[in-house]
Amino acid sequence: MIIKKGNQVKVITGKDKGKTGEVIEINRKLNMIKVKEINLVKKHKKPTKENKGGIISKESFIHYSNVKNLEIKKEPIKK
Repeated sequence: MIIKKGNQVKVITGKDKGKTGEVIEINRKLNMIKVKEINLVKKHKKPTKENKGGIISKESFIHYSNVKNLEIKKEPIKK
């Protein structure tokens, strides 16, 4: 399956089943992708001089086999 950054995908398994989103990052070695607003996890950040600390939500990787590419172009078979 060919998935590229910026493609629209639909989650077919897991806790976010049925949701759609845009691919924002791909890890080809591990066959994992990050999808915008899908698989959100809580991350605890320590306060620094520049940033205020606290709990933030961010996307985590999911396996590419758990998504379906919605931008597949099906061409008719020529006989």
